[in-house]
Amino acid sequence: MAGRLSWGLGDQAVSSLTNFVVGMFVARSLGPHAFGVFSIAWVTYGVLLNVSRGLATDPLMVRYSGVSTSDWRAAVGRSSGTALAVGCVSGVGSLLAGLAIGGAVGHAFLALALALPALLLQDSWRFAFFAAGEGRRAFTADAIAAVALIPSMFVAAHFRSVVAFLLAWGVASAVAACFGLLRTGIVPRLGAVRGWVGEHRDLGPRYLIENVSNSGASQLRAYGLGAIAGLAAVGTVRGAEQLLGPFLALLMGLSLVTVAEGARVLRRSPHRLRLFCALLGTGQAAAAFAWGLGLLFLLPDSWGRFALGEVWTTSSQLILPVTFSVVGASLSTGAAAGLRALGAAPRSLRSQLVASTFYLGGGLVGAFLGGAVGSAWGVATATLTGSVVWWYQLHAGLREYVPPKTSSEEMTSS
Repeated sequence: MAGRLSWGLGDQAVSSLTNFVVGMFVARSLGPHAFGVFSIAWVTYGVLLNVSRGLATDPLMVRYSGVSTSDWRAAVGRSSGTALAVGCVSGVGSLLAGLAIGGAVGHAFLALALALPALLLQDSWRFAFFAAGEGRRAFTADAIAAVALIPSMFVAAHFRSVVAFLLAWGVASAVAACFGLLRTGIVPRLGAVRGWVGEHRDLGPRYLIENVSNSGASQLRAYGLGAIAGLAAVGTVRGAEQLLGPFLALLMGLSLVTVAEGARVLRRSPHRLRLFCALLGTGQAAAAFAWGLGLLFLLPDSWGRFALGEVWTTSSQLILPVTFSVVGASLSTGAAAGLRALGAAPRSLRSQLVASTFYLGGGLVGAFLGGAVGSAWGVATATLTGSVVWWYQLHAGLREYVPPKTSSEEMTSS
């Protein structure tokens, strides 16, 4: 487990660094307003990513972690086909939205439409590798994406537009997606989408709603903040989140490792699942808090300006509330991993819906009261409160869990 978790942490470190570099380039090159436009596209991608995960890869992680190679390959062909289908359909939707909206935001949606199939397919390979316990391959795929991103970002910086940066991001993801295809030799099966979704209809729809409620709340908060306080305020919040990037990216892709490991713990030693989740949540929360304190007291002002340019002036005021929001989210992910491992989709969904309602309400009420600063403190309060809901549901789910009978037990009972 330590080896698999280490590769998971390494993979997320590469992903975190990649996301941070993209955000830093855009913030430094384009300023607060354009960074706000980019952030709108970013949170929209987050919603669509979670649609893909709910339908395609979350069921894969729960039901095909540690299975035989033949079963894994068959499942990956269907799950990656589902992810690619979501990318194509959502790309068409983004294209239509961009044409309807027009302007800078509309152009960003047009660029996002071209990038979505590659972005979602690349993400599906990462889940597939971790389900097989092959974190090294996931790490390699993300490292290839990071390397491909370097020349792409320099070209985009020459054009100095949000569209160019989004296309550069998509090109790098396409390179990594091709690596996954070549490394596994598995062709995504678009024709198997209906069968895959139908087979996992007890999990997929619930995980879809759960995931979309999470990222959708973030998207609506960004849209609402932009309407209330302007696009520059959206860029300000995103800039502060960039500084916590290592932990936000880790949380975003946490199920790559923890759900699979939680499922293994549950099969082998069900009584240890609570401890596994507690160590996971508190460990991340402590690390996030330490990182936030380091940013507050140790990061020189000149370094912050180098990283974010003009965005640093306002984003630096949000470091403390954003740190608390990441601490709350870290605590929640420990319980969420346990509920996913248990397959307790109704309880997991209930927790996420309540937590997302808190998040959206806190973010918008705070925006009305205090702009970007008020929204950040509202979200911090909401995430800390939501973590209590997650842990209550995990406690209840563990009390209800009945381990499946072994073959010897079934023979004895018969």
